[in-house]
Amino acid sequence: MEPLSHRGLPRLSWIDTLYSNFSYGADDYDGEGNEEQKGPPEGSETMPYIDESPTMSPQLSARSQGGGDSISPTPPEGLAPGVEAGKGLEMRKLVLSGFLASEEIYINQLEALLLPMKPLKATATTSQPVLTIQQIETIFYKIQDIYEIHKEFYDNLCPKVQQWDSQVTMGHLFQKLASQLGVYKAFVDNYKVALETAEKCSQSNNQFQKISEELKVKGPKDSKDSHTSVTMEALLYKPIDRVTRSTLVLHDLLKHTPVDHPDYPLLQDALRISQNFLSSINEDIDPRRTAVTTPKGETRQLVKDGFLVEVSEGSRKLRHVFLFTDVLLCAKLKKTSAGKHQQYDCKWYIPLADLVFPSPEESEASPHVHPFPDHELEDMKMKISALKSEIQKEKANKGQSRAIERLKKKMFENEFLLLLNSPTIPFRIHNRNGKSYVFLLSSDYERSEWREAIQKLQKKDLQAFVLSSVELQVLTGSCFKLRTVHNIPVTSNKDDDESPGLYGFLHVIVHSAKGFKQSANLYCTLEVDSFGYFVSKAKTRVFRDTTEPKWDEEFEIELEGSQSLRILCYEKCYDKTKVNKDNNEIVDKIMGKGQIQLDPQTVETKNWHTDVIEMNGIKVEFSMKFTSRDMSLKRTPSKKQTGVFGVKISVVTKRERSKVPYIVRQCVEEVEKRGIEEVGIYRISGVATDIQALKAVFDANNKDILLMLSDMDINAIAGTLKLYFRELPEPLLTDRLYPAFMEGIALSDPAAKENCMMHLLRSLPDPNLITFLFLLEHLKRVAEKEPINKMSLHNLATVFGPTLLRPSEVETKAHLTSAADIWSHDVMAQVQVLLYYLQHPPISFAELKRNTLYFSTDV
Repeated sequence: MEPLSHRGLPRLSWIDTLYSNFSYGADDYDGEGNEEQKGPPEGSETMPYIDESPTMSPQLSARSQGGGDSISPTPPEGLAPGVEAGKGLEMRKLVLSGFLASEEIYINQLEALLLPMKPLKATATTSQPVLTIQQIETIFYKIQDIYEIHKEFYDNLCPKVQQWDSQVTMGHLFQKLASQLGVYKAFVDNYKVALETAEKCSQSNNQFQKISEELKVKGPKDSKDSHTSVTMEALLYKPIDRVTRSTLVLHDLLKHTPVDHPDYPLLQDALRISQNFLSSINEDIDPRRTAVTTPKGETRQLVKDGFLVEVSEGSRKLRHVFLFTDVLLCAKLKKTSAGKHQQYDCKWYIPLADLVFPSPEESEASPHVHPFPDHELEDMKMKISALKSEIQKEKANKGQSRAIERLKKKMFENEFLLLLNSPTIPFRIHNRNGKSYVFLLSSDYERSEWREAIQKLQKKDLQAFVLSSVELQVLTGSCFKLRTVHNIPVTSNKDDDESPGLYGFLHVIVHSAKGFKQSANLYCTLEVDSFGYFVSKAKTRVFRDTTEPKWDEEFEIELEGSQSLRILCYEKCYDKTKVNKDNNEIVDKIMGKGQIQLDPQTVETKNWHTDVIEMNGIKVEFSMKFTSRDMSLKRTPSKKQTGVFGVKISVVTKRERSKVPYIVRQCVEEVEKRGIEEVGIYRISGVATDIQALKAVFDANNKDILLMLSDMDINAIAGTLKLYFRELPEPLLTDRLYPAFMEGIALSDPAAKENCMMHLLRSLPDPNLITFLFLLEHLKRVAEKEPINKMSLHNLATVFGPTLLRPSEVETKAHLTSAADIWSHDVMAQVQVLLYYLQHPPISFAELKRNTLYFSTDV
C-alpha cells in the first residue's frame, strides 16, 4: 500500500495536528526529577485535508476554482474561538462546504465498493460461486453500516450548508458521527484480513480479479467526469483515511466556532471522542514515513509507541518506548537549550529477532518488583485534589495567570509521580544475548497489547542486526516526528475545557459472549481509568466448558473522573504450576480485550444503553447506565421499618437485641471464613442481582439466610455489607459529627489529632460505636492477608471511608457544590479518617467509655 501523498504534497503525521504540547508535557521529565527545556515542536504544522476527486459540486465547494485537488482554507494559527466571530462563522461555512463536497465523494466511493457485493452474494448460493459467503462478509465487513452512517450524516448536513445562516447548528450531527466510531473500530480490526482475503481471492479467481481491479466510482454532481476507475484495495483504505480527515475538520471547525455558540461544546466532545479513537486504533495501519531501511532493505515503520515505566537500577524511570517493524527502542528526551529542536536519547534497543518473553520459570529467577507504599500514593492523590481545588478557586476569582500556571506545574509534578509509582504489573522482556528489562504497567490490557504487537511482527522473517552509531542516530532522530503519543495521560496535560470525566456509579451488565472457536472456562473483568491509570473494578464468574458464555451479571462501579471502560475476556487456567511470582496469581490467558469511551451524553440516561464490543473475533454484549455522584449521594430512609436496609442502626440493634446488627455479623463471618484470601475482596464488585437477592432476604429476615450465604459468591456478600452501610439513613459516623471529623483529620499536631479523633468516637451513639469497632477489627484482619488478597489498609480505607462517613443529602448540600468537588475535597478526607483508625492500635469500647469522664467538651 503506498503512503498517501497528493500531487507532490508531503504526507504529514496527522497526529501532530491533533495533539498540542502542554507547557509541562511529559517529555519535560525523565523520572529522575530533571526538567528539560522545550524548543518549538518539529513537524507540528497543520496537515491539510485533501480531496482526491477530479472535480466537485460547484454549489457545495467553497474551495479554489478550477477543480483538481483542493486544500481547505486554513486560518492563522492561534485564532481563539470567539475572536472576530463574524469572520469565524464565515470560515465555518467554508470549512463545512469543502468537507461536504469530500463527504459526497466518500459516499460515492463506498457505493462503488458495495456495488459488486449483491451480485457476488447472489452467485454464492449457486453451483458456480465466485466467492463464498464467508469471503464476501470478510471483504465487505461493515462497509454497509459505514455507508448508511455517512449517507444519513450527509443528508442532514447538506441542507444546513446550502441554506446557510449564521445561527445554523450542526454540532449534534458531528457528535452523532463521532459516537458511531465503534463501527470503524470493527472495520479497522478486520482491515488486514479483508485485504488478505481479497488478494487471495484475486489470485484464485480471474472473475473476481477483474471486478476488484476496476471499480467504477461515480463523480460528484455536475461533474464532467461521470465515473473514475479505482481498485478495491484503494477503496478499502478510504474508511481509515476518512476518520483522520473528519478529525482534522473538527479541529478546524472548533477553531472557528465562537465559545458561546451552541455548537461549541458538541464539536468539542466530538473532537475528544475522535482523538481518543485515533490514538487507540491499530497504529500499523497508518503508513509511516521511512525512518531507515531494515537489514532486508524494506521500509522500517513505526507500529506503536507510548510512555512506560521502566525499572532501571532499582528505581522507576519514565521512558518513551517505540516499536518499529523490526526493533524495540527505549528512549528519553534529551535536554536541549531553548529554541533548539527536541531529540530523543536512546537508552537501549533490541532487534525483534533477538527479543524473547521469559517463561514463568525465568520470571521466577528475576528480581521481585516491590510495589510503592499505598499511603504515599494516597498522599499524592490528596495533594492533586487540593491543587485542583486551588486552581478552580483562582479561576473563579479571576486570579493571575502566573499563579494558575504555578499551581498547574505543581499538580503536574504530583500527577507525574503518581503515574510513575502506581503501576505494579510487570512486563518483562529479554535479549537473547542475556540482558533483561522490566517495565511496570497499570493493566493487563496494556501488557497484552504490547506483547501481541511484538509477537505479530515476530511472525515475519526477521533478521538479527547491530545498528551503527549513525543508523541509531537516524532512527532515534525519527522518533520525535513519528511519535503518536505526545503527552502522558495526566489531567494537567488536558485543555481546561476538556471533559473532566465522570464521577458517580456506572452500572454495567455483562450479558454474553460469542465467537470462541473451542470450549473453555471463560470470565470477564471490567476496568476504568482513575488518576491517569486503569484499575480493575469487577469480575464475572467463570462460565465453564462453553463457546457461548451467558453471564448476565450486573456490577456497580464507582467512577473517579473516568473516561473509559475496558472489558477483558480471559480463559481461566487451573494449572497451579503457572503462578506469577510477582503477584502469586495463576496466569490466565487473555482471549480478547476492548475499550469504549464513556461519553457523558450516551451514558447519562435513566435507561440502559446496550452495546457490543468486538475483540479478536469475539463479541461481548453488555449494557450500562450511569448515576451521577449527586444522585448516588442520597441516603433514602426505608419506608419499611421492619427491614434492615435504610433503617437506623439503633432501631435494628434494639429490635434484634444485639450490639452489632445481624447482617454485619453474618457478612463479616462469611468473608473471614472463605473470602479473606480472595484477591480484591471489597474492591471487586459483586454481581448486582446477587446483592439485591441477599438484601431482600435480610430485609425479610428469611430463615434461609445462612444457607443462601454459604452458596453465594463471596464478592456479592462483601458487596451486600458495603450496600448496608451505604444505605443507612445517616452515615455510621453520623451527620452531626461529620464536620468535626473533617476538621479533626486536618489537624497537624499528632497529640491534638489523637485527642480529637478519640473524643469523636466517644461522642458516637453506642450502637454506632460498637459496630464501627467491630468492623474496624475485621478490616485489620483482612489487611493482614494483603500479600495474598492485595488489600492493604489504604485500599480498604478507600473502599469503606466514603461509605461510613459520606453525609446524607441535607448535609451534602451544605458542604459540597458539585460532583468533582465531592471527590476532590471530602472523599479524600473521608478515606483519611478511616485510615487513621485502621492504623491506630486496638481501640477498646470499655477503655473509650472509661475515658469519657475526662472529656466533657461538646463537639
